[in-house]
Formats: sequence, structure tokens, C-alpha cells
Amino acid sequence: MRIIPIASGKGGVGKSLVAANLAVAFARAGKRVVLSDLDLGASNLHLVLGHQSPKVGIGTFLNDPRTDFSKVIVETDIPGLRFIPGDTEIPGTANLKASQRNVLIRRLLALKGHTDILIIDLGAGTHQSILDFFLLSGEGIVVTSPAVTAVLNAYVFLKNTVFRMMYTVFTKGTAAYAYLEQIRRDGSGPQKFYIPKVLPEILKIDPFSYEAFMTKLNRLHPRLITNMLDNPKDAEVAMKIRRSCEEYLALRIEHLGVLYRDSMQDPSLASRLPITIYKPRSILAQAVYRIADKILKSPENQFPFNAKDIDESFLDAGAEAEVDFESRMEYVEDLLHSGALSQGDLVETIKSQQFELSKLKKENNFLKLKLSKAMAQGFKP
Repeated sequence: MRIIPIASGKGGVGKSLVAANLAVAFARAGKRVVLSDLDLGASNLHLVLGHQSPKVGIGTFLNDPRTDFSKVIVETDIPGLRFIPGDTEIPGTANLKASQRNVLIRRLLALKGHTDILIIDLGAGTHQSILDFFLLSGEGIVVTSPAVTAVLNAYVFLKNTVFRMMYTVFTKGTAAYAYLEQIRRDGSGPQKFYIPKVLPEILKIDPFSYEAFMTKLNRLHPRLITNMLDNPKDAEVAMKIRRSCEEYLALRIEHLGVLYRDSMQDPSLASRLPITIYKPRSILAQAVYRIADKILKSPENQFPFNAKDIDESFLDAGAEAEVDFESRMEYVEDLLHSGALSQGDLVETIKSQQFELSKLKKENNFLKLKLSKAMAQGFKP
């Protein structure tokens, strides 16, 4: 069973849209798919999937472990796709206890016998439970958008994933753990030090822990999807995440592809249908199918991932951004001519994009101000 956790550093980047539509694409490719909503506390994946509001969900199971887990898994109208709803009604489901997390992991892994692909839609952020579910697989997906805060939080998510792995391997009592704790007490915690500089020191003092960590790190193959593009230049933000991961985390990431904003997404949600079903020929739906095809064609758990393949994935994503942009312009013209998209809709789309640009400028100016203050403080005698 292939496990594909889908996460994001912050909310509002379209993570659930990606999860639901990838699940549809895999099912239509003949795979037996289970889509699990683990965005506990903010579960709304059933809305994207077009499923009725669930009567029972993961929260029901977690609060009463005697519940038959198979009763939580529901069939959908899409052949080959089953769904595990989350839960927003039962208090406390967003903050899992370790025992609840472990029980849920065992139940999900037990799906192996009759499931080809398990997609896990995780909550936004870096809660320990989210990181642990993301680390169930070496090929989890991180969804981001071109917004400055989204890019920053995507990197922060990956950084915390690596540090979670590090503290899982470097257990109490080891020299490696004592070294990390000393760095933390000195005020040079995860925000301050770079893993490529730390690893040589750990190799010297604790070779056994070093080898165990490197084995896990080499099996971590996170993949990136850049969503909500407006133009090809937006795709360049992925390179910033890649450089930061390689320079500061000793982590290689792959770029799975890009997704443009699509005017058909809102009508798709209103119709309670994933866009891969509502408008399968739309730019967004075609991009999702393209990403799904890449995943299906890639060897499962292929580690380590070589630099040439990574370079090609980023080059391909850049080329796809250019091609999709041209197709998108033609697509908008077709919608206008067919009457599916009115001039009023187009005006509203432009207005919303202008609003997004205004927000990005404000975020950029704020980050520049923080950076200049930090630099000024750093140069004080």
C-alpha cells in the first residue's frame, strides 16, 4: 500500500483540493484508494469531495476505541474510492494523545490488504501528530502557494519534520541527544543552527546515532506542489524552498508540478463535485491528472533520490507553468465565448487577483522591515 500524506505549512493553500482530486485521479486510473481526512478540528474534506456530512468520523472512533473502524470508512459515488471522514463536532480531536495517534496509525496501516493508495489529508501547521503522520511515508507531499508566508511556512514545515525525525532517532541517553539539548540550552535551537553543520559533530561523538539518522533522512523524499499560480513567474518560489532545504536541512525535495487558479473551482465546490469530475478538461483538472500520472509512474519508495532527477523535476515544473499559462489564456477565451464565464466573472477574478497582489506586497514589506531590523541589531557593537 502506497501512503501519501499531504500537508502544508499554513492553511488556505488548497491542500484539501489537492488531496480530494488526486484521490479521484488515482481511482479513475484503476487503483483502490482510501482518502482519510486527518485535518482534525477543521475537517471539511467531505465538502470538496462532494460527500454528505458524515454521521460518524475519526473523532467517533478516537473517543470510543470499541467502535468498529470499518464502520468509519464509507463508500463514495466514485468507483474505487473510499473515504474516512474527520470530525469537527467532538472536542479535542485536533490534539491527539500519543496513545490515540498510535491506535489510529495501526488502523490505517491495517488497510494494506485491500488498498493500493492511502491518501492522508493532514492539518496545517507543525503539531507533533501532524509530523508523525507525515513521516509514515517517505514520499509525503507539501502544498504551497506563491504567497511569501506560504513559502516560508512550507520550509518551516519541512524543517520541523527533519527535527522531529532527529529527536525520534536521537533518544535520551545518547550522546547525540545530549549534544542537541546543549545547543538548545545555549540558545541555538532549531531556529539557529544548520543540520549540515551539526551532522559532522554528531558523527564524531555518536557514530551509531548518526548512521541511524542518515538512514532515515535518505529515505525521506518529500514532494512539492505549487498551487494558486497566476503566471509562470510564480513557479520560481519552489526554487527558494529547494535551496533552503538543501543548504540548511541537507534535504532533497522533488517538484511534482504546478496548479493555476481556475475560475471553475468555485462552481465545482458549489456543485459538490471535485473539479476532476466537474470539469475534467479544465486546466486545473488536467494538471492534477498530470501530477497523479507522475506519482503512479515513479517507483514506490525509491531512495535516495538523485540530483539529476531533482533537477529535471524543477525544470519540468517550470516548463509546465509556461505551457499551462498559455492554455489557460485560451481556456478563458473559450469560456467567455461559450458564455460559461461572463465578463462580470472576469472582472471579479481580476479584482480578487489585485487584492491578492496587494496582500503580497504588504507581506513583502513587512518581512523586509523585519529583516532590516534584524540586520541592524546584528551589526550593533
